[in-house]
Amino acid sequence: MTIKTLPRPVTVLGLAGILPQIACLGVVIASPEWRWVAMAAGCFYAALIFSFLGGLWWMQALLRDERRWEPYLLSVVASLGGWAALLPWCLGWTWPGPSLVALGVAVLLSPLADRRLAATLPVPPAWLQLRAMMATGLGVLTVTMGLLAP
Repeated sequence: MTIKTLPRPVTVLGLAGILPQIACLGVVIASPEWRWVAMAAGCFYAALIFSFLGGLWWMQALLRDERRWEPYLLSVVASLGGWAALLPWCLGWTWPGPSLVALGVAVLLSPLADRRLAATLPVPPAWLQLRAMMATGLGVLTVTMGLLAP
C-alpha cells in the first residue's frame, strides 16, 4: 500500500497541515516586528497538533477495544506534553524557543509511537508513511523556529 492508496482528502489535508508552520517560520525570518507573534503562533500550533495526535492514538486503541493502559497513557502524555509546552508562556518564563524545540522533537519522534501502536492496533501501512512525512515536516519546521528564538 502506498500513500496514493489513501483517500485523497487524507493525503492533501494531512500534508497541508504543515502550511501554518511554514507561514510562521516565514514570518519569523522575514518580519522582525512580527517575529514573536509568529513564534507564539507556531508553538501553539505544534502543541495543538501534538495533542491531536494523542487523540488519534486514543481513538485507535478504543476502536480496537484495547484493554491495556499503555496506548491510553501515551495519548494522555501527548496532550499533557502540548499543555506543558505552553505553561512557560503563561508563567512569564523563557519562551517560546525551548518549548518550540521540545515540541518539534516530540513531533519528530511521534511516528515511533505510531509504529509501536500499529504492532498491536493495526492501521494502513500507507498511513504510517504519511504520518512520517507530516511529522518530519512539522517537526523540522518547529525545531528550526525554536533555534531562531532569541
